[in-house]
Amino acid sequence: MWLDRLAGSQANVSGTSTPQSANRSYSPLPRRTSSALSPYVTSQRPGQSPRSSSLSLASNDSTTSLLGAGKRHNGSGLRQASTVYDGPNPVEVLEKLLSPDADGDVVPSGAPLGVFIRDDDLQMEPDFDGLSLKQLAEAEARETTLELSRKPPETVSCAYEQQQGKFDDLHRSIVACDDVLGSVEANLTSFRNDLATVSADIESLQKRSSALTRRLDNRKAVEKALGPLVEELSISPDIISKISEGHIDETWARMLNEIDRRSAANQKRTSQQTKASDDLGPLLEKLTAKAIERIRDFLVAQIKALRSPSINAQIVQQQNFLKFKDLYTFLHKHHNKLAEEIALAYMNTMRWYYANQFGRYEKALAKVRLHVLDKNDVLGQEDTTRKATVLSGSRAAGPPHDAFNLGRRIDILRTRNQNALTSYLVDEDQSTHYLEVPFRNFNLALIDNATAEYTFLATFFSPALSYSHIAKNFNYIFEPTFELGKTLSKTLVGETYDALGLLLCIRLNQQFAFELQRRKVPAVEGYVNGTNMLLWPRLQVIMDKHCESVRQLTNAMPFKPTKSVADPKLSAAPHVVTQRFGQLLQGFLALSTEAGDDEPVVSSIRRLRGEVETFLSRQAQAFASDKYKSSRFLYNNYSLISTIISDVLGKLAEEQQQYFEGLKKPYQEES
Repeated sequence: MWLDRLAGSQANVSGTSTPQSANRSYSPLPRRTSSALSPYVTSQRPGQSPRSSSLSLASNDSTTSLLGAGKRHNGSGLRQASTVYDGPNPVEVLEKLLSPDADGDVVPSGAPLGVFIRDDDLQMEPDFDGLSLKQLAEAEARETTLELSRKPPETVSCAYEQQQGKFDDLHRSIVACDDVLGSVEANLTSFRNDLATVSADIESLQKRSSALTRRLDNRKAVEKALGPLVEELSISPDIISKISEGHIDETWARMLNEIDRRSAANQKRTSQQTKASDDLGPLLEKLTAKAIERIRDFLVAQIKALRSPSINAQIVQQQNFLKFKDLYTFLHKHHNKLAEEIALAYMNTMRWYYANQFGRYEKALAKVRLHVLDKNDVLGQEDTTRKATVLSGSRAAGPPHDAFNLGRRIDILRTRNQNALTSYLVDEDQSTHYLEVPFRNFNLALIDNATAEYTFLATFFSPALSYSHIAKNFNYIFEPTFELGKTLSKTLVGETYDALGLLLCIRLNQQFAFELQRRKVPAVEGYVNGTNMLLWPRLQVIMDKHCESVRQLTNAMPFKPTKSVADPKLSAAPHVVTQRFGQLLQGFLALSTEAGDDEPVVSSIRRLRGEVETFLSRQAQAFASDKYKSSRFLYNNYSLISTIISDVLGKLAEEQQQYFEGLKKPYQEES
């Protein structure tokens, strides 16, 4: 029987392979209770748990039992008997087991409808009482032998002869099943060998991965230690190509710093005389020479651009110079003489640029129509004719003006507009101005341009050049421009008698000085101080002229009246000199709200005030014995001056207000 052969095979497996687990089954069929060979008869022994079939394809444990099979028993283990086998064909049973349909059921080919294995049949767990298939088959064989031994020999022989054909068919079926199982065993054995090969390959890969990891860690450690040194001893081909042929931009400028750094590191290692240093040194020298050549060409091209007509120098400075300030530093470090020549070329270019630009601007301002205040516009002059003329000297009739009234002229100090008039607007302006207007516009433009240029020089040429050297270069550039400013100032104030205009120019110049201090541009202080040296002396001259004119009026009057009775035509109303002096004093005080006691204007006011007091006292004597009119005259004059200056603020204004209040107080009681 095929069960006997399967039992014998299982016995060999148990003898040669590893012990199987307790929950593995040893036969796809349960232990039979009768001599019938039907595989569908199942039974369970009490006290034992069911087990799954080892031949079912749904079980994963079937491979273990089949792989361990070492030998197969051929032939049937049953002795001849008269028992007739009426069960199903074993081949068909195996086909049922090995051919699952789409629904998960096992349907044998050629089997009648209704006869097929269900999933429930595959999940059964037969109980063999711990016996192997061989032991189970031997037990069945013994039982069959015992049954046959009880029968008479003739009966057994007859039964065997009757069932011999069936036994032969059964034998052939078992042989075919044995071949199928052998094929399955061969496949499983091959699969096991493949698994062993894969396992060996995985183990080999793990060892190789570990080795590669160790090599990577070692390489990282070496790279960390030697990386900086190798970096200093090598130059990337990209850097060489960029320095030699690349476009000069911010990246190009950064590469110069890289070359500087490596050159400095290579010089420190020259004492070691390494092969890498010997190879790197000549390459760095060639790269440095090439960089110097390209820097020279670049800076010369930018300097030439500054000489183009109608070019805005500040745009060129911001976009083409300051972005590449490291270029000049590199050039000055590696080729000092060439750097000085480049700087000199730039200074000469900007010297010409500013002289040309401000020369045209000065000519435009010279054409502005100005109020002319001459020697007739002094306190003691009775001729009040007002004239207007252009600065060139040709006289023409102009609007009337007041030489002693400040009015809205002070707004030029308070305006928030910090932009100078352009040459085009100056040419189009047909109105008449006072001298402080062209003075402010020219000097405001000069201060703005000087600030921009000094800031550029201090940014572009440092730290290659010291600040003292930069200041000398700045003065060299602006020397002609400063001379133009001084010439304009001399022309404006040289012959004028406009004391208020002079003081306005002085205050404007002081504002420029404060602004330069705020902008931290000390190089222009020389020009500002030089302008002050032109303005203050001229103001003193004008104040002296005012004092002299009042003194002449005083001297022209008799010391003692010729008549004992006052002339009835004399009036106690304020004198015209008092009116002029009050307005002039109010203007000076309004422009000196923050002035100190050490300013020359303070002494000038006091001198002029003394001359006016002397004149009024001499004029009061003309009333002779009429003391009432005399007192009334002095009171009216001093009261007028106090009224005019009463709304002015400042320390100097308070001093003058108290002084004139004290002068009019004695005459107030008498009048």
